[in-house]
Amino acid sequence: MSENAGDLEQSFSTKRIFVKDFSFEAPGGANTFTSPWDPDVTVDVDVTKEALGNDHHEVTLTLTITVSNAGATAFMLEIFQCGIFQCSGFQGGELHRVLHTICPNLLFPYAAEAVDGMALKGSFPALTLQPVNFDALYRQNVSDDGDRED
Repeated sequence: MSENAGDLEQSFSTKRIFVKDFSFEAPGGANTFTSPWDPDVTVDVDVTKEALGNDHHEVTLTLTITVSNAGATAFMLEIFQCGIFQCSGFQGGELHRVLHTICPNLLFPYAAEAVDGMALKGSFPALTLQPVNFDALYRQNVSDDGDRED
């Protein structure tokens, strides 16, 4: 970083990663397992943030997953994968971008592993989620609605 007196030194660190909420539902019960397995998977992604003070922020990556098979919902999952991040020296839009791109990129592998494990525990085949390009999502969301919160 610059050594000018007016420049703030930037630092970023992960303080904690945790699951805030996790739900699983297989509404069809045993009937779900009577059809050949040819799933249709829908994944909805959301990222929210909350300032905690002292340059700390809680970022929540929410994945809502619906898996359908033979025209019926096989199972639904929702996970709120969270992290506490320390972000110093970032201002305005730069902080917003860090919280909505870098942080969810760090959280996603933890959420994907939990989702895969829960699908297996529900007696379904492994569910390997494709990576999410949070930078592209951020650019799309900012251009769609001009959302640049601090």
